[in-house]
Amino acid sequence: MQLIPMQLGPINPEVEHLAVGAVLFGTLYVFVRRMVLRVNRVLEERAALLEGVTGGPAADLRREAERIRAEYEATLAEARREAAQVRQRAREEGAALIAAAREDGVRERDEALVGGKSVIGAERAAADAELRSHVAELASELASRIVGEPVAAGTGSGR
Repeated sequence: MQLIPMQLGPINPEVEHLAVGAVLFGTLYVFVRRMVLRVNRVLEERAALLEGVTGGPAADLRREAERIRAEYEATLAEARREAAQVRQRAREEGAALIAAAREDGVRERDEALVGGKSVIGAERAAADAELRSHVAELASELASRIVGEPVAAGTGSGR
């Protein structure tokens, strides 16, 4: 049976098809409507939760946490700055100690050099005096070897 008793082709539906389509459409409509209502309810709950995070007690807690974190970071920065100052002072003190030790070493070296030079000078003078007393003897012995005959040692002044 057709809805309109004329030949319209596919535009003229049959009543049974319309009835099945209406029942299916109604069922689908009810199902989709229930799903849309559930989705809307979930979205509204989500929006309420998000509003709770951005405002209300959760927002107060978040602001408090951010304030505490800022204080912590400021304290940490201050501690780092103090540690850097302590390291710098330690470097400066170490450099001063090294310079003082180097200066002491140079002073001791200079003292040892002066002492050593004076000892060497005294020993040299003693050796020179001892050799001068034996110069006449050594000269006559050398002359005797060269000439081949004994030569008497002179009592000259030396130079």
